[in-house]
Amino acid sequence: MPTILDHRGFPIQRAQLAEPQTSRLAALESEFANHPSRGLTPQKLARILQDAERGDLIAQHDLFQDMEEKDGHLFSVVQTRRQVLVGLDFDLKPPPRPSAAEKDMTAYARETLEDYIDSVLFDMTDGVGHGFAPIEQTWGWVEKQQLPVQAVHRPQSWFQLPQTPGLDRNELRLRDSSADGAQLWPFGWILHRHRARSGYVSRSGLFRVLAWPFLFKNFAVRDLADFLEIYGLPLRLGTYNTTATPEDKSTLLRAVVGIGHDAAAIIPEGMAIDFKDAAKGDNKSFDAMISLMERTMSKATLGGTLTSGEGEHGTQALGNVHNELRHDLRDADARQLANTLTLQVVYPVLALNKGLSDPRRCPRVVFDTQEPEDLKTYSDSLPKLASMGMRIPVPWAHDRLKIPVAADGEAVLSVPRPEQTVPPEDRQPPERTPAKSARQELRARLAAQLATTPTAEPDELDSLAAEMMGEWVETSDPMRAAIEHALATATSFDDFSQALEASLAQISPAQLVDLLARGTFAARIWGMLNAPKRPNA
Repeated sequence: MPTILDHRGFPIQRAQLAEPQTSRLAALESEFANHPSRGLTPQKLARILQDAERGDLIAQHDLFQDMEEKDGHLFSVVQTRRQVLVGLDFDLKPPPRPSAAEKDMTAYARETLEDYIDSVLFDMTDGVGHGFAPIEQTWGWVEKQQLPVQAVHRPQSWFQLPQTPGLDRNELRLRDSSADGAQLWPFGWILHRHRARSGYVSRSGLFRVLAWPFLFKNFAVRDLADFLEIYGLPLRLGTYNTTATPEDKSTLLRAVVGIGHDAAAIIPEGMAIDFKDAAKGDNKSFDAMISLMERTMSKATLGGTLTSGEGEHGTQALGNVHNELRHDLRDADARQLANTLTLQVVYPVLALNKGLSDPRRCPRVVFDTQEPEDLKTYSDSLPKLASMGMRIPVPWAHDRLKIPVAADGEAVLSVPRPEQTVPPEDRQPPERTPAKSARQELRARLAAQLATTPTAEPDELDSLAAEMMGEWVETSDPMRAAIEHALATATSFDDFSQALEASLAQISPAQLVDLLARGTFAARIWGMLNAPKRPNA
């Protein structure tokens, strides 16, 4: 069996895929966070960050977790940046100029890994703040296929950087009590390295930038709490004589402190407590400091402040600019996630089950970050541009407007005819234009026929036919009147039929019989005169 390499070029060992690597490091499971944010000072924060640069990541990433838990504003803006990535649609695309086998692998990966990618995506976005997000995978057999069956997010404090000179200072390893740590097993991890800024992995996380605003904001919040505790209370001043003992002084101090909260105290004779003016001041300076630090967090995380609720004097145009900046951050984050998913999720599955050996030919995860265009703008402009002669491809319009192409036989929307857009109850009957009388129309037809027929002068039969036509038109007038009357009074087809029968019944049959008899006689005479003669007749 050929050796399978991971995306870094390290050979895999199939026996390692059946168990988590951390199962052999029980000491890590028994660790608890030290919560270094307690008593945090500028000197302590600087020391924590410097230790991380030297390879000790424990305190730094424990602090980062505390920051998310203790600062609601920081948690909100970071979650906004993470959740917008989770909400994106994604697809798997084949490599450029794919072969038939590569198209089949793309379809297989799309069907097999869609749900799995959804399950690990949120944990991968934890790398935005920390700089990396480690997710441990366990593999199993599913319908004769070797697939990842479990993915568990591991704390960043479980990792370290190698200490031996010459080793890669950017390689993350598990802490196993050795100087350099244990290398990560191939195919055993999804290690998403998210670069919010350039530099070593210990300095690439967004929380490195947010740590100082977090510290200064907490100073302001603490001082504001102290101020509010004494705000409005009068200044208590205790006096004692020169013969007071240390015990007397302690008693007086306890009385001065206690009277501010309990409104009751006892003091030895000869001592006194004076009440001065109430504590003055306001909280504007504290609010200004807190607001400044929160705006700094929003700018660092989302690229602006008007998309996180802090803009007090922003216009809609400026808000749109800030929102576009957030879209740029989202698109950049999505590209980094897609690269990790392609190399560390899709490629291992295809390498183990389909024999894929070149990561460069692996189907790519692609996030859909395109914004739907304004439908109204395009619906107005595209017909005008097409009428000017521009050849606009239909697939391009579908792609820009985010409208899928209908499959063969699939029902599609259609443009209604103008009369369909009016409710039936509002439709008006069409106006009837006065038509020519039947007499005028027949005479016009006869005149046109005589004018175009190269015959001799009209004979007696022509005169008779013209006379009959005139009589026929006159006889047909009652019929036309009956039909028009029925149409005008009927509200349904049944009403029309009944009205027409009643009107026709009033016409004299003698008129019709007489006209038909004349026509039959004239037709017989004309046929006898114009029929070709038979031979030997």
